[in-house]
Amino acid sequence: MNNCLRVVILVTLGLAAASLAAAATHPFTVHDLVAMQRVSDPQPSPDGSRVAFGLTTMDLEANRGHSDLWMAQTDGSGVVQLTTHKAADFSPRWSDDETLYFLSSRSGSVQVWRLLLTGGEARQVTDLPLDVESLRIGPLGKSLYLGLKVFPECREGVSCTVEKLEEIAEKKTTGMIFDQLLVRHWDTWKDGRRNHVFRVDLSKKGKMTGEAVDLMEGVDADCPTIPWGGDGDYAISPDGEWLIYTAKVVQGSVEAWSTNWDLWAVPTDGSAQVRCITAENLAWDHSPAFSPDGKTLAYLAMERPDFEADRSRVILMDWPSGKRRVLTENWDRSPRGVVWSPDGTKLYASADNIGNHSIFELDVASGGVQALLTRHTNGNPQPLADGWLLFAQDSLISPVELYVRPAEGGESLKITHVNDTRLAEIQFGEYEQFSFIGAHGDEVFGYLMRPAGFQPGEKYPLAFLIHGGPQGSFDDHWHYRWNPEIYAGHGYGMVMIDFHGSTGYGQAFTDAIRGDWGGAPYEDLMKGLDDVLRRHKWIDSDRMVALGASYGGFMVNWIQGQTDRFAALVCHDGNLDEYMAYFDTEELWFPEWEHGGTPWENPEGYRKHSPVNHVANFKTPQLVIHGALDYRVVDTQGLAMFNALQRMDVPSRLLYYPDENHWVLKPMNSIQWHEVVLDWADRWTGEKE
Repeated sequence: MNNCLRVVILVTLGLAAASLAAAATHPFTVHDLVAMQRVSDPQPSPDGSRVAFGLTTMDLEANRGHSDLWMAQTDGSGVVQLTTHKAADFSPRWSDDETLYFLSSRSGSVQVWRLLLTGGEARQVTDLPLDVESLRIGPLGKSLYLGLKVFPECREGVSCTVEKLEEIAEKKTTGMIFDQLLVRHWDTWKDGRRNHVFRVDLSKKGKMTGEAVDLMEGVDADCPTIPWGGDGDYAISPDGEWLIYTAKVVQGSVEAWSTNWDLWAVPTDGSAQVRCITAENLAWDHSPAFSPDGKTLAYLAMERPDFEADRSRVILMDWPSGKRRVLTENWDRSPRGVVWSPDGTKLYASADNIGNHSIFELDVASGGVQALLTRHTNGNPQPLADGWLLFAQDSLISPVELYVRPAEGGESLKITHVNDTRLAEIQFGEYEQFSFIGAHGDEVFGYLMRPAGFQPGEKYPLAFLIHGGPQGSFDDHWHYRWNPEIYAGHGYGMVMIDFHGSTGYGQAFTDAIRGDWGGAPYEDLMKGLDDVLRRHKWIDSDRMVALGASYGGFMVNWIQGQTDRFAALVCHDGNLDEYMAYFDTEELWFPEWEHGGTPWENPEGYRKHSPVNHVANFKTPQLVIHGALDYRVVDTQGLAMFNALQRMDVPSRLLYYPDENHWVLKPMNSIQWHEVVLDWADRWTGEKE
């Protein structure tokens, strides 16, 4: 091992939760939240003895995160830091047991670098004139597969895209001309470039040879990056002959209202044209994964077109004949992706599951499903060579750490202890899951959290958090934007309810919100709150604040016009007018599905649950927060809400970020956000004289 690698002393493996509680010295604050180091993208070595991962630390002076690569022994014996460069190092990928490729910005742009664990410094592999967006290693380490943003009309290699960008930069005019949608997406204006997959060949010494080959040449579509995986949404066959990628290839503006993502196959040597292998399905196909023997392609598929939160079923396709079968028709959960076992007999997947995010084992022959880990939030399942299972886990009281689970089951072994020392200094609020009978007579679940340092007999204010999506969940998960423990540390009780529309309770429960945004979900929230107040007399019902973002922000605005039971409200990036919001947003398939068509086809579907219809009832003090770069819920909605509150003479405040999108990501802005939110809540929920 390179002697420049720094060995990190671990907290004792047997450290118990009781010891952590005893060592607590202060309630949790936003400063503690920002100080937590963030484990991401765990990648086991081929022999399973080690796992490389990214570790992000927030740099307050630079006002951004800084990432390095680390490595843990899967037997729990220790971790080492692999890179200490001031640039961003991320996305580690193993070529063999002693060789890591990774992405780094240390050369001024994001390129591929190579690190030999037998010794020596990292060396740059690619020197492309464009940033590398994603990275995978081909079989036997002979090739790299990279995501690059290029103009699809460029067929002369990446230099053509560079020349076009230089021409654009030299123009004196700044006007952008569009003839079709999308004109912008999420937080970025579209400039005509697409994210394509390129092949880069390597020499035996790991150096780039030849030119980068665009395997999607001429395709006017993107192969997306998987949000929770760090990879591009593509797979390479074990023999290295085929690339399978996900892309939505549609004509013109249809891209804005279609969810018809397909899987496409192309030989990696470019010897034949790309072909669509899921053309018969007009809904979303994604997340391809080859079996170890290359004979079967597993992927996920939705059934209903133009619906982004349909249940994803696991499909198995014989390769290359194309014969397929649905493996999980009777499993009412929606996995995020699948990973094969080394022997090809099982698949591993994670999915939302009754207020948790669980890991499941799927039998390839029978389709049988077994839950392996059910409590907390578990992700990144990856089987190791010895049969053990690597996974990441977090909860409401712990950021992500890495674990391994024995092949025969039993207690998992924690192999990283990145934040143990920080957590030992914090006093958290205790929490529990509960359920009640909500709308339609259905059982609805939620979480209750007591204030840190809770004392029986005392009365406490309540913060009522409402999740976004709406197809999401406020589960047992460590949040970096809406962390309930910050409010518990500030003296608030907490309630979070998974209303109709939430995920992890079966597809029918998720579907129930369609056309009913202010109906069953609002009923669930109010019934759940009533149930909590009935059972927990320590909550002061005169000192409650409701807070939410995205759909949760919409619901806060809806609550504003429906009830005055809250002392204050906080809306982050929420719509006031659902009818006009359709004409502001970018992904039109979402409102068209949720509200039953376009506004001109079904205007009542947009208007019946639009908070703007109830402005005359506004009376509760409200904080409105919005980011200028939010192109999903556009900032004019936040400004409109603030206008309405001010005109109605309702006590109100606007917090506006010109440099943030749907989320507040910069650490100093996050600190300010929490300070402003807590100050607003305290102002209206303080003890009455």
